Amino acid sequence: MQQPAPPLALIAANLRRERDRAGISLAELARRAGLAKSTLSQLEAGSGNPSIETLWALGVALGIPFSRLIEPPASPVRVIRAGEGPRVRSDSADFYGTLLATGAPNARRDIYVLELEPGARRDAEPHIPGSVEHIVVSAGRIRVGPVAELVEIGPGDYVTFPGDVPHSYEALEPNSWAILVMEHR
Repeated sequence: MQQPAPPLALIAANLRRERDRAGISLAELARRAGLAKSTLSQLEAGSGNPSIETLWALGVALGIPFSRLIEPPASPVRVIRAGEGPRVRSDSADFYGTLLATGAPNARRDIYVLELEPGARRDAEPHIPGSVEHIVVSAGRIRVGPVAELVEIGPGDYVTFPGDVPHSYEALEPNSWAILVMEHR
């Protein structure tokens, strides 16, 4: 199955908008996110192939939810068919995140579909302070949570944990997937 590419033009426009809103230079954002200035320049030009880790680092450096970098322009009615939507891969595991919805400025929540395959654990750096993750497994089994307090959950199981601490996701069965609601307090 061919995987769709991340929405590069959308990421480029959103990244430029958020960096301008923060009032920081390309060099300063690169420094804060731990990225090469040339990498950031390529992303703002709509080239490159950003991973989830790169986009999370940029979100944290900008003090914004990850979703602001990949969300499409708003529409009053929005349908995302299975297999569609802004889908971004992980560098460290067979793990994909697809943004389904972002919260209104006062709601501060985002909804994702996570697709995971066994073989490697995806370790996540802390998200912006006050982030809380809510996960419901739809199929398969996953091990998830803060690194010091991982739990195994299966279909219909729900877990919540702080997203602003190191945490991880690991598929224990093939074709595992879950719904993630990221709350930003």
